[in-house]
Amino acid sequence: MSTHLLTAALDAAEQGWHVFPLRPADKRPALHGESVCPLIGDCAGGHRKWEDRATIDPDRIRRAWADRPFNIGIATGPSGLVVVDLDMPKPKSSTGTPAGVTTFEALCERAGQAVPTTYRTRTASGGHHLYFTAPPGARLANSAGRLGKLIDTRAHGGYVVAAGSFTATGPYTVTDPTPPAPLPEWLYALLAPRQPVRTLAAVPSSSKASRYAAAALRAETATVRAAPQGERDWTLLSAARALGRFIAWGDLPRSVVEEALQEAGESAGLSSRQCRSTVRSGLNWSIARNPQRRTA
Repeated sequence: MSTHLLTAALDAAEQGWHVFPLRPADKRPALHGESVCPLIGDCAGGHRKWEDRATIDPDRIRRAWADRPFNIGIATGPSGLVVVDLDMPKPKSSTGTPAGVTTFEALCERAGQAVPTTYRTRTASGGHHLYFTAPPGARLANSAGRLGKLIDTRAHGGYVVAAGSFTATGPYTVTDPTPPAPLPEWLYALLAPRQPVRTLAAVPSSSKASRYAAAALRAETATVRAAPQGERDWTLLSAARALGRFIAWGDLPRSVVEEALQEAGESAGLSSRQCRSTVRSGLNWSIARNPQRRTA
């Protein structure tokens, strides 16, 4: 088994993927932690974490896997990878909970995109890892649930268990050997760091744009972006109803609120048409129920 794992680690390194040892039959790093660092060898100049010590050097890999059947971790950041992790529901989850694969397929359908063809592995639990090359110059972080329930991503600061590894629940195997495709632009748009709502710059600095109104706009749009599948449309409607009163009171222009909510809803996975309809309905409902402030 040690020979098999060594071969798998070398194969990964040949593809430019930086590897490091995981505990035998486990998913946790085998390297020491900072609290017990001996400050010798690789750590002579200070503790080096697993991401820093991951390597493509075949000699270092042979030494590391020479004596023990370590599983293989791939440090996604140094490897220039973004891996989409499609997980399986936990055994105690509701029987209606869809697997990450199903949720991802639905996400692609809503975006009008085909499920990407790329390097794919099957995990020990029955989930899938989709490997993509990171956009040049981009520095994406890990995410949990941002694309949908049971969908995580691994990039800078993250790692995945490589094919060839195994745990008590089963092996990690390659199901599509296609070389990793570039991360699709539409997926990158969903994973890129959120920028401040650009339309806030259009809000006048007068008393009509109170700090409370601006803070409410930021909070409501953030809530919409983070809404889980099955609750996104209702969350968007609730946000529109909450913000409509600021339009009625003259604290926020309607165009600013509509654009911010439209962007947030589409980022959450709703269609452009659905967002427009929901936002219009929510704002009209709120404005009709909130009288305008009387001028002094």
